[in-house]
Amino acid sequence: MAYIITDDCIACGSCESECPTNAIAEEDGKFVINADECIDCGTCAGVCPVEAPKPE
Repeated sequence: MAYIITDDCIACGSCESECPTNAIAEEDGKFVINADECIDCGTCAGVCPVEAPKPE
């Protein structure tokens, strides 16, 4: 199950730089996770200061 980034995202970019599969990208001022590339590792959730990434 892939992670998603909730509306709590403050667009700091912490998650994008830590994603081991480069599944996270900025779109329209928010970050989104490509479900096809996400390996459900939770690294993004671990570095997010506002806990925006959540398991889908």
